[in-house]
Amino acid sequence: MTRPIDLLRGGKKEELWQMCCGFIDLSLEEVMTIQKRLLLEQIELLKNCELGRKVMGGAMPTTVEEFREQVPLTTYNDYIPELVEKREDALPAKVARWVRTSGHAGDYDVKWVPMSEDFTNECEKYGAAVVMFSTCNSRGDLSKIKEHFKLLFSMGTPEYVSGAMVYLMRQALGCDILPLKGEGMQFQERMKAGFNEALYKGLDMKGGLPTVLVAVGEQFKQRSGKRNIRPLLSHPKALWRVMRAVAISKLHHRAMLPKDMWSLKGIAGCGTDSGIFRKKVEELWGRPLLEMYSSTEGGYYAIQTWDYEGMTFVPNLNFYEFIPEREWFKWQLDRSYKPKTLLLDEVKAGEKYEIVITNFHSGIMTRYRIGDMIRITSLRNEKLNIDIPQMMFERRADELIDIFGFGHITEKLIWQAIENTGIPYVDWTARKEIIEDKPLLHVYLELQGDYIASEQTVEAAVYKEFTELDKIHEFNLYKFAYGEAVEFMDMKPVKITFLPRGASARYISRMRAQGADLGHIKPPHINPSDEILSILESPGVEVEAVPKAEPGRVTAQ
Repeated sequence: MTRPIDLLRGGKKEELWQMCCGFIDLSLEEVMTIQKRLLLEQIELLKNCELGRKVMGGAMPTTVEEFREQVPLTTYNDYIPELVEKREDALPAKVARWVRTSGHAGDYDVKWVPMSEDFTNECEKYGAAVVMFSTCNSRGDLSKIKEHFKLLFSMGTPEYVSGAMVYLMRQALGCDILPLKGEGMQFQERMKAGFNEALYKGLDMKGGLPTVLVAVGEQFKQRSGKRNIRPLLSHPKALWRVMRAVAISKLHHRAMLPKDMWSLKGIAGCGTDSGIFRKKVEELWGRPLLEMYSSTEGGYYAIQTWDYEGMTFVPNLNFYEFIPEREWFKWQLDRSYKPKTLLLDEVKAGEKYEIVITNFHSGIMTRYRIGDMIRITSLRNEKLNIDIPQMMFERRADELIDIFGFGHITEKLIWQAIENTGIPYVDWTARKEIIEDKPLLHVYLELQGDYIASEQTVEAAVYKEFTELDKIHEFNLYKFAYGEAVEFMDMKPVKITFLPRGASARYISRMRAQGADLGHIKPPHINPSDEILSILESPGVEVEAVPKAEPGRVTAQ
């Protein structure tokens, strides 16, 4: 089998581009032909394995239409215990690697997902595509791509899909991941070693979560005047790099930035905050941020191209279905409702959809709800003549909060942390927000009775309980805060805002007056909308108090 590195070493750059980036030249009709052909192949693999038959509910579809009619939508609970126990005998093919993310506190600690060899090989090509798109100036431009291209990625270890994809990039193009011996290092140690090597060896590309890219860049800026150049006197290249950076920063009358030290050929990132931090990343690093959309369960879904506009769906890793937002709302109100789905050639520009995937290439996730809401920005990229719908990430579509992209916070976890503080409260709601360029878990809390405390005191108490829960394996909170990266970024990613007294009771009274059913008269604990928060934060005439719900009892929202 020919791999990207073989073509690079053979000087066959046109073929290399076509192998990894050629999907952008497909017509939508060709994309749908690929989607349907690979789905039919996948259906046969699912029929012949234990877990496949289980998640298909015993259905034996022979067409794409039958598959969508007969096979139920799934969540990770439908793959338990097989995936949690890593039961490879129940899967369609031998597993090349297992990747993980955090699970649901109290239900399963870790969400494990298998990647087959074929699926891994396809991911490798798209890893190469990320490098190519982030460094090129036009279609087919691979002038900056070479073996031993030096990458510094502030991502997870290889057991996480983000880390796995970085290492697949290394395999695809023979890249050098800095630090060269970084496996096993803690995050802060790895970043320090990586920057030190980049000082001496140079740096071609930087990548990671946009939040971390900004934090790392800001720390570099703050520490720029403290560098001791004596160790560099015997290393002319490193000394020249530092002296040049000093001269550039002085010329612009500002602190030294990473872009003064290195002229990066590309920078790439994935995460829900990419759009928010795009401008800041470019300001610090000197290159626009190339976005990609991916997850543990399905690898790459969409990648930006060199115009840095919408992301283009990749056609041959997963079969895509889309739940229109109006269908999602119907399901929110009635969990027994089976939402209708559309295919990639049926979506509309400007509309929002919950994305549903079915893995190709012997994967196992089948009609799987990732929990993401995306927006179709256009049906094609007119500027670059790409005939595939363009997308951007909109928000989480489930009852999970994703702070850094490495794990999810559940309602039960937040509830337990608040309860453990012993602070008397009526109710709470929480969501992720960006405050002062940092992603935080923002908890809106209504205190009980005449209890008096400052928001800062409660903030410290809740964060302390999170760190205590972190020590309990059951909760796996470590992924909530992206491990050591939180310390590296000097963050305590929790903010508390007090709601006015009687806020919960007033909300319930309002919902009752509007005729809401009993299951939806309370404000949601997770991911409240701006409208809901506006209602809760508005002062008003107090009504009768509402008893506090029992912790751990999750009500339908």
